Amino acid sequence: MHSIHVIDSHTAGEPTRVVIEGGPDLGSGPLALRRERFRTIHDRFRSAVVNEPRGSDVLVGAILLPPADPDCVAATVFFNNVGTLGMCGHGTIGLAVTLGHLGRIRAGRHRLETPVGIVSFDYDGANGVSLENVPSFRHRASVRVHVDGFGTIHGDIAWGGNWFFLVTDHGLKLDLANVAALSDLSNRIKQSLVRDGITGADGAEIDHIELTGPPSDAANQGRNFVLCPGGAYDRSPCGTGTSAKLACLYADGKLAAGTRWRQEGILGGVFEGSVHPVGADLIPRIAGTAYITGEATLRIDPNDPLAWGVRS
Repeated sequence: MHSIHVIDSHTAGEPTRVVIEGGPDLGSGPLALRRERFRTIHDRFRSAVVNEPRGSDVLVGAILLPPADPDCVAATVFFNNVGTLGMCGHGTIGLAVTLGHLGRIRAGRHRLETPVGIVSFDYDGANGVSLENVPSFRHRASVRVHVDGFGTIHGDIAWGGNWFFLVTDHGLKLDLANVAALSDLSNRIKQSLVRDGITGADGAEIDHIELTGPPSDAANQGRNFVLCPGGAYDRSPCGTGTSAKLACLYADGKLAAGTRWRQEGILGGVFEGSVHPVGADLIPRIAGTAYITGEATLRIDPNDPLAWGVRS
């Protein structure tokens, strides 16, 4: 019987499950290499932690690892129901609050290793986290795509720690009651991108679709619906998706450096963001809150035919 100690949290409604103990030995070396070991050798562990019967398609996992950089408080690999992720904004906020819950950090600035770079964050000692994401940018603007059963749409391809296709001319209401239609269109867009060979830089797969529109609350500036890899939609405003949106706004001259942008998610939760040029890079800053929802020991019974999760 194998035991895995986890702590669960949610960030604006999007859950994060942090593996504290009981994870596989990923060895040493660069975090990108350790992520590759996790992906290729220990994929059944990923499935066991986040997939049914212990998890669900919406759950995002993070495994705590020792950092290679001694100035970092920890290293992590984020993962979901179908594989690993480069970066996860809501997950970083949830992980920071988890580290605070464990007493491993106090209020102040900290650094976290991710496979796509080091992320700095400020923790308020309770539930608030403001993170400086990896450099973000727009790769291509107003890419025309024909979507079967829908028609022609246009979208920006942008990097915010993951690759996004951001669409404004979708014509759908960004409301929780409309999730089925939003998910269907987003899936169709993703299939159309694959069909037409539309990718991020260096042929990278665009694995997140972001539909954007006006806010529901006049105190905010925008609202989004994000479809994640594996088919689940992000309950939060999506940290990497908000970063990609900010990069596009900045590229269009619609957002000045340091200007606040409040982004609603599909549940109405808000991330507050801004961008700051540092040399040739554009650094997004994303602020949000997370709350601990549970602490548990997962059990892996070798006699259980679904011990390692239900895989799609």
